[in-house]
Amino acid sequence: MKRYLLIGGCVMLFLGGCAPRFYPPKTDLAPQYANSSLEVGEVELRNGKWWCIFGDRVLDSLVERALKANRNLAQAAFRVEEVRHTMRVARAAYLPSVGGSASAEAEYDKTRTTGQSYSLGGSLSWEISLFGALRNTNRQARARIESAEWALKGMQLSVAAEVATTYFTLLEYERDLEIATRSLHLRERSAALVDSLFTYGFADGVALSQAQSLVYSAQTDIPHFRHAVEQARVSLSVLLGETPEKTIWTLSREYLPLDSLPREIPAGVPSDLLRRRPDIVQSHYELLEAAAGVGLARSVRFPSIKLTAGGGAASSSLKELTQEGWWTWNAGGNILMPIFNFGRLRRVEQAAMSRYKQAVCGYEQQVLEALSEVETALTAIEEQRRQIHSSSELMMANAEIARMTRALYRSGFSNYLDVIDAERSLYSSQMQQVNLRAGQYINYINLIKALGGGW
Repeated sequence: MKRYLLIGGCVMLFLGGCAPRFYPPKTDLAPQYANSSLEVGEVELRNGKWWCIFGDRVLDSLVERALKANRNLAQAAFRVEEVRHTMRVARAAYLPSVGGSASAEAEYDKTRTTGQSYSLGGSLSWEISLFGALRNTNRQARARIESAEWALKGMQLSVAAEVATTYFTLLEYERDLEIATRSLHLRERSAALVDSLFTYGFADGVALSQAQSLVYSAQTDIPHFRHAVEQARVSLSVLLGETPEKTIWTLSREYLPLDSLPREIPAGVPSDLLRRRPDIVQSHYELLEAAAGVGLARSVRFPSIKLTAGGGAASSSLKELTQEGWWTWNAGGNILMPIFNFGRLRRVEQAAMSRYKQAVCGYEQQVLEALSEVETALTAIEEQRRQIHSSSELMMANAEIARMTRALYRSGFSNYLDVIDAERSLYSSQMQQVNLRAGQYINYINLIKALGGGW
């Protein structure tokens, strides 16, 4: 009895030695974000349509169309399908294999048949996994499938964010074009007024040249914004998986309001990123895949058992082939043990362990980058909010200055140089306000993307 216990203990120690030693990733996360405006606590994870928080039906429609027709998403979906089939192939290598054969031969001379032979046979082979080869193959395949599925989710998040970013950029350029066009019309009327005053001797040639200079400046900006609008539309068409001429553009509004943006930012805690950021979860499964690869490489260094069986019948006629007594069968088994191969198998295992350590470093780097992206987005939103408020005050002040300066010039109490300065300041502040508003939308999109698709 003691001998059996000793043998069993040796076997357990031997099998325990089959498991490689892994080094888990280090993810020391802070209890909360440095720039978060909320207290630490659980938040609701919204895996649905995060873009609906902007309240724009056109944007909702564009994102839905992109998720259905984007070519990169289709490619990622087929990648998941490919990996699923690959898993079945990998598992089949460790399952019993059954085969069959049938043959018929005949020899002839010039006058008659000299010989015939017929045979039917079957075979069965099975390589039994004792040291975790099948288990690690299954783990590796499952991790690869999960990694591909999360890569698809990450691609969906990226495409939706890119559509939203491009859409708000398009609205920004549309609004810039509208401001430039309206400024051109105002400057043309102002130049016509100065020209009339010049004709009757109430203005000099310098004022007329300055008024015309403002007109030319506005005319120069309009083609630039038109080109930007067209480029944004083409980019959006590509994201939608459509050609530009097939895309129908119907913008929902002519400005970029801020009342549809949430005031508070429920970013949650940093540990939430580990379960909802697609790239982090994908990196986690890549880590598991690499770990299974190490176990698989380790199992090759230990003995393998292969069972084989075969049977069949052979005769010189078809009739005898089915008669009793012609059938034979055989069975056998063998144990294969690698003894000396110049360290090749050990090097293969070491290479697999190096790949695992690379995956650990990649996971840790992914977590650090995710935290950085969230902090950057939170800071940008808060800073841009202050800039928008200041810019709004500046734009209203410049509009009042421009109105008063034009009135003073018509009354003869100011020169046209003051009008030019006031017009340029107003024009610049209007453009700045539009750019800041559009930038705030994009900041929110970056935050949503950094949080893994919502909160």
